[in-house]
Amino acid sequence: MITVNLENIERELKQRLPYNYSWGQKQNDEWDRYTNFIYSTQEWAGLILKMKQAIAEHKLDKRSLFNYAANRWYNFWSAVAVEHIFSETENIKMVAETKDSEKDFYLFGIPFDHKTSVFPKHFNQTFEYAQNHKNELIEWLYKNQSTQKRHHFKNRLFIVVYAENGEQWKLKAEIGLLKNAIQKYIATFRPEQLQSFTFVDGQQTLSDIIWVSK
Repeated sequence: MITVNLENIERELKQRLPYNYSWGQKQNDEWDRYTNFIYSTQEWAGLILKMKQAIAEHKLDKRSLFNYAANRWYNFWSAVAVEHIFSETENIKMVAETKDSEKDFYLFGIPFDHKTSVFPKHFNQTFEYAQNHKNELIEWLYKNQSTQKRHHFKNRLFIVVYAENGEQWKLKAEIGLLKNAIQKYIATFRPEQLQSFTFVDGQQTLSDIIWVSK
């Protein structure tokens, strides 16, 4: 059972920010196994220690392991914080089965998976364009994002972060900012604002975007 303190998570995540965000290689099962300590390590200082142990144990390149572990850790704990924010928000009912890969919660009875995404540069349109044509961005996100475990065409609520200086990834650490955006969205939510798609024959997909910018 993970104990979640949003202020602590934000403070720890922000210790990642001085370092460049670079993967260096694609995610794979082997490197995921090397870095599975990220799930049980909430503090940045503790993460650094476990990185050093993994480098020594598996004879890994220091920079490669740092990038891989730091990025997995950063994205995981930001997602933990976001899920906690949803769980504490009125009109949200969390899914009891934590291993359900297709939904995280019900919003006014409608099932949704959620995903925080940086505004994609390969969308090849401006942030302002995307805000005015969110159905185009949603379709792009469904078709171009991760094809790993959580790839599906079921209902999804996207949180899209955008920074004017181009460092979108850093907004995943702004837990207070994310919380304000999520709570404001849900407080004014109406089912008719959802975008409807048919990615799979005979299956309606409902989706929307919570915009977070700075």
